[in-house]
Amino acid sequence: MNKQIQQFMYGHFQLRSFVIENEPWFVAKDVCNVLDISNSRDALNRLDEDEKGVVSTDTLGGTQQLATVNEPGLYTLILGSRKPEAKQFKRWITHEVIPSIRKHGAYMTTETLEKAILNPDFLINLASELKKEQEKSRALEQQIQQVKPKVLFAEAVEGSSNSILIGQLATILKQNGVNIGQNRLFDRLREEGFLCKAGDRKNLPTQRAMDMDLFEVQERTFSGSSETKVKFTTRVTGRGQIYFLNKFKGDIA
Repeated sequence: MNKQIQQFMYGHFQLRSFVIENEPWFVAKDVCNVLDISNSRDALNRLDEDEKGVVSTDTLGGTQQLATVNEPGLYTLILGSRKPEAKQFKRWITHEVIPSIRKHGAYMTTETLEKAILNPDFLINLASELKKEQEKSRALEQQIQQVKPKVLFAEAVEGSSNSILIGQLATILKQNGVNIGQNRLFDRLREEGFLCKAGDRKNLPTQRAMDMDLFEVQERTFSGSSETKVKFTTRVTGRGQIYFLNKFKGDIA
């Protein structure tokens, strides 16, 4: 792919970067020069495949293929450098360059600002990209706020050691817009294979449901006139409460 190159300086070193799918990529040779890594090819061979790539860019001499590294690849190279200034270089990258690229779509050097002032088309494009990023950020924040209560509820319930009766689950479902009562809920759970349908195990969890950790069985003993009897009660675990709430609201099949 052919990408627009961005150039800026770290001391007397040139550092070229590209934005690919809203993520910063850096020319590997430039990074190695800053970090005093003499053999950039060997350094790239030590990176994982998803940490490096090749980008085509137009130059005065024609189209040029440049080896590049993404942000994780950049950090791997920094960690492998013996140069004392590597830590300072990393701080500059993480605190200035990358935040600026992600916020504006470009590293806002003095040269970039001058170009924005002198070139109306560049300024319009920069403003357009910034607007898109702001809209995406607002949409993401809105989405986070919408799901946050559900996430907190899910984490609290799933991590709870307290199980509830199936009748109580029916009440929770009704409070969340699922029109179902206790008897109908028992019917559904039997029909869909979560509870046994007949015999001594009627309304006790099936093996499938137990393997999914949706229920637990409470055992109680009581004395009759001539013998001690055992009663088993099916209770819904925290994980089961979340599972059935999502299932009956249509979030899962």
